[in-house]
Amino acid sequence: MSETEETGQEPTAEAEQSGEGNINQDVIRAIPITLSVEVGTTVLKLRDLLRLSQGSVLELDRGVGEPHDIKINDTVIAKGEIVTVGDKLGVSVVEIVAPLERVKTV
Repeated sequence: MSETEETGQEPTAEAEQSGEGNINQDVIRAIPITLSVEVGTTVLKLRDLLRLSQGSVLELDRGVGEPHDIKINDTVIAKGEIVTVGDKLGVSVVEIVAPLERVKTV
């Protein structure tokens, strides 16, 4: 007999946290996320954007050798270095951003 049937009441938050009705961890782990690596940014005027053509070079705000931001949902979660993996690019994680730093607003 369920708690609702026994007491006539819905389960409490304490009962849900104590293990009754746990969420299957495999379901959580199967949720797809989008991870991106930000190489750098720049600010330009619209007229400069309209002048871009094939072969144009944009200067970014990062120097050579600086770590790149690894983001999930536009939140920086780590810093990394660009590496090659066979004939593809990859990122090597060099620093994990502390959870409290992730939630700071600018």
